Amino acid sequence: MGGPRFEPVRAVRAYERVVEQIEEAVESGALSPGARLPSERELMVQFSVSRSTVREALRVLQARGLVRSRPGDPHGAEVLPFSPAALHKSMTSLARMAELSLGELVQFRMVLDGSAVLLAARLRTEEQLAEMCAAVAAMRAAVDRDAADQDAEAFGAADVAFHDAVARAGGNKLIEVCTDVVRSIVLKLIAERIAAAPDREELMRRSIRHHEEVIAAIRAGDGPLAARLSRKAMYDYYAGYVDEGERSALRALLE
Repeated sequence: MGGPRFEPVRAVRAYERVVEQIEEAVESGALSPGARLPSERELMVQFSVSRSTVREALRVLQARGLVRSRPGDPHGAEVLPFSPAALHKSMTSLARMAELSLGELVQFRMVLDGSAVLLAARLRTEEQLAEMCAAVAAMRAAVDRDAADQDAEAFGAADVAFHDAVARAGGNKLIEVCTDVVRSIVLKLIAERIAAAPDREELMRRSIRHHEEVIAAIRAGDGPLAARLSRKAMYDYYAGYVDEGERSALRALLE
């Protein structure tokens, strides 16, 4: 039988409709940062819903970082400005709820980090370059000790500091937030396997060499080279943790 194919419908609770309309007003600019929503009583009238429905909608909006609502405040909830922290929270939830595979997350990180270092190579300041060098020096200090004294936690913190410095140097807040979210999720997924790896020290030293190569390309202002080196470093570090099918997808970014 011809004609359109319809999808099953799902029941929508009243508070979700309230959330949708307020979100649309914020996204369209009808409600700007600092503006106040109507009082709870007025929202009840405008939406024709109960007080509990309005309060549930406000709770959801506040959890998403869109508004700030204070108990007992005689004024309506305040619309908040864009917050990287709110985006970080939303992206983290999305990545977990969408049940993305490790391979997909690593591939996304390769794309993001490649873009971040390309921008950094063209836009970085001498101070930002110094931050990157200091982070790599801290990574090396954490490894250049007796085996029993090596500090994997300090190494990881310095590695994060390096990538944060690169993202800031690129000047794109969206890339900065996205790289932070994806990095933290990927590392949580494989933290135990990295900790138990018999060649952990070699992995850390190889990571340092990769970082130094990327810094050299950034210092030279060679964005395309820095991006290629970054993607290759990601592949070398993570390829062993994904299956062959996912490795093929990762290799596509090396060509």
